[in-house]
Amino acid sequence: MIEKIEISGNKYKPTDSFRKYAIKRIGKLDRYLPKGYKKDVIAKIVVTEIDKTHGNKYEISAAMEITGGKVIAAKDESSNVFAGVDIIEAKLMGQIRRFKLETTPHLRKHPIKKLFKRG
Repeated sequence: MIEKIEISGNKYKPTDSFRKYAIKRIGKLDRYLPKGYKKDVIAKIVVTEIDKTHGNKYEISAAMEITGGKVIAAKDESSNVFAGVDIIEAKLMGQIRRFKLETTPHLRKHPIKKLFKRG
């Protein structure tokens, strides 16, 4: 579980239920990181309320600072803050998988082809 999760709002005050939900969903993303990068991960979530006259719409942005200076970020607009957190979680998970493929040598594409290379 990610220990340091900062949740803030711009024109929106995050409720306790939203905080618990965001910590639950974003906090579990560290299990997909490579082993050496799980320490000292910091996640920041910012919720901004926009377009208040035509109905509430929220812009949710999240950034994860990983050991070594890597930052993984995602942003989405939604009419429901809880649904927005779900979308952000899916986007971050895809970026974490891509990061893991780049950093872990045995997960790179086509390692078997190198073994059976002719010539």
